[in-house]
Amino acid sequence: MRLVLQEFLSLDGVCQGPGSPDEDTSDGFTRGGWFVPYLDEEFERLAGLWLGEADAFLFGRRTYVNFARDWPTMTEHPFAHLLNGLPKYVASDSLTEAAWDPSTILSGDVPAQVADLKRRPGRELQIHGSARLARSLLAAGLIDELRLAIAPVVVGEGRRLFPDGGAPAALRLMSNETTPGGLTVQVYESAGAPEYGTYGAGA
Repeated sequence: MRLVLQEFLSLDGVCQGPGSPDEDTSDGFTRGGWFVPYLDEEFERLAGLWLGEADAFLFGRRTYVNFARDWPTMTEHPFAHLLNGLPKYVASDSLTEAAWDPSTILSGDVPAQVADLKRRPGRELQIHGSARLARSLLAAGLIDELRLAIAPVVVGEGRRLFPDGGAPAALRLMSNETTPGGLTVQVYESAGAPEYGTYGAGA
């Protein structure tokens, strides 16, 4: 399976609490829900196409707990059968059980276990949110594709997908489009280590 990250970002790179004010208030974050005003039918269509490529999901603990609380009750949502029915893996050293069936807890050497999952047959193993997990897997060179939905808003504080001191990585742009609501949807594939140069050298 290919490992694909899907992440909502602000213009200043914040990924914390995009869906509601109380989604993730860790570290005193009070500006949640910043992504919602820009949702539109075109993005819902894209999200549905992406979900249709999933054969399994991978979550960090916090995102898993939120999804496991909400999605089993959202049976009328067009994506519910996919999120509720497909295999789910949660990276956590603190969870002792994962009741959102079918779910499996990954603990210990998570990158090695994810590498094993990638060797299984299938299409996509999708990460939704889960920024801390995504950063560690990006540093390990395991993420094959990034789908970033960028909202035209500066949040000003909060957890970022690419913080200072994060692992460097080169990306190759595969597609770029803008929805009527103002979201910029950028799809990248991993391209190994970055290259560096000097402008004008050899000109």
